[in-house]
Amino acid sequence: MENSWLEQIKWDDKGLVPAIAQDRSSGRILMVAWMSRESLELSVREQRAIYWSRSRGKLWRKGEESGHVQHLHELRLDCDGDVVLLQVEQVGEIACHTGRESCFYRKLDSDGEWQVTDPVQKDPNEIYASQEK
Repeated sequence: MENSWLEQIKWDDKGLVPAIAQDRSSGRILMVAWMSRESLELSVREQRAIYWSRSRGKLWRKGEESGHVQHLHELRLDCDGDVVLLQVEQVGEIACHTGRESCFYRKLDSDGEWQVTDPVQKDPNEIYASQEK
C-alpha cells in the first residue's frame, strides 16, 4: 500500500497528530490520544488502534495490557489535516483506564462543578491486576 496519504497529515513539531477514537455503532467519543506516523501506518495495516504513548515514549497497542482492543473500521482526516478520527469497535466496551466506557465521563453542571455521569464498569485494579505498578 502506498503511503502518500500520510503526507497529507499535518504532524506537530514532535511528529504527532491528535487522534479521536469514536465508537462506530453509537457515535460516542471514547478517547483522545496521539499517533505518530508509524503508529498510524501500523493501525491501518493491522486494522486496530495503535497509539504513541507520550508518557512512555513508545508505541501503545490499545488493549495490550487491558484486553480492551479497538478494531479500526474507518479512518478520517479533518478539514485542516491536523486531527484524525478513528471509528472503532471497542472490545469489552471499556476504553478508559478508569474502567469506564469513555474517557469523557464528567459533565460540567450549572453550578460549575464536574459531575461524574458514567459508572465504572470494571475496577481498574482488576483490569490491570497482572501489571506491576
